[in-house]
Amino acid sequence: MTETMEALVVQSPNVLGIETKAVPQPGANEVLARVRATAICGTDAHLIRGDYPGFWPLAFPFTPGHEWAGEIVALGPGAEAYGWSVGDRVAGTSHNACGACQKCVEGQYNVCENYGKAGLHEQYGHNVQGVDATYAVHNVKCIFRLPDSVSFEEGALVDPASIALHVARRGNIKPGDTVAVTGAGAIGLLAGDAALICGAARVIIVGRGHRLETAAAMGFETVDTNAGDPVADVRRLTDDLGADVVLECAGVPETLTWAMNMLRKGGRCAMVGIPTEAVALTIQPIVLNELELVGSRASAGEMRRVIPFIANGRMRVKDLITHRFPLAEYETALNTFNDRSSGALKIIIEP
Repeated sequence: MTETMEALVVQSPNVLGIETKAVPQPGANEVLARVRATAICGTDAHLIRGDYPGFWPLAFPFTPGHEWAGEIVALGPGAEAYGWSVGDRVAGTSHNACGACQKCVEGQYNVCENYGKAGLHEQYGHNVQGVDATYAVHNVKCIFRLPDSVSFEEGALVDPASIALHVARRGNIKPGDTVAVTGAGAIGLLAGDAALICGAARVIIVGRGHRLETAAAMGFETVDTNAGDPVADVRRLTDDLGADVVLECAGVPETLTWAMNMLRKGGRCAMVGIPTEAVALTIQPIVLNELELVGSRASAGEMRRVIPFIANGRMRVKDLITHRFPLAEYETALNTFNDRSSGALKIIIEP
């Protein structure tokens, strides 16, 4: 180890560069990890653009990044008691919740009632410094052991895979269900795998372009939004009954409207995409057809549960890695991520 490291620093919206910083020191119940791989998330792109001023991040300059894997190089006081050792391979997640509020005690730490309160809650790469750096500190609550059979690149995608599994579980998928997924980005494709893991008999991915081509190559049924009315196409594929469950992974008003209209009577839509504008929904069908719409935020315990599925290939994170860049070329990597014509799905950054 050295005393300094390289880190991505966003000085102000869309102004970013690589800087030399001091290596952070782990505090009580924390570990210091050598970061071996990070992945760019859509939230990172929003944060760097300044789309959430004063919230994510609280202030600039700021280091983003929350999808990562690496190995432990130092232990803070108390970390050893939790079974961690120097050299352990780990994957990290972002929510360092308080652990004491009612929601945390009941397992919903992703909606911690002390969210954002200094000293009680942190979300790495969102309201505190992230992992796009050579080294990063994480609380022991936020790291998970990575099997030797899972590469660091795959480990960097454990967090988004856990989010996909969480939205599938929020969808309350039952064995034999037909599941539609709106949005063919990385979360949507991983949600397709998660739906199969949860027992879906059929998964229909709704999207367009190269992402939909990837969905077809992965063996999913597909509906092309450029080819006609996606609601009518999903209903045609389901004998006009609709999908038992829709997982909304695009986060735009139009796709949520489609999702609700694709549902079978008594169906359930779980939504992980976050629209940045208001959405108008027709309420009558929700009441008369007993439809459900539930939110899905991050993950709540699925990190541990999803790692074995990555290890055995049922959660196909490796298939989604399209580009790799060193940390020094982060700005080029981000431009590639934001360019839909690039074919990018998940971009790995190597610090």
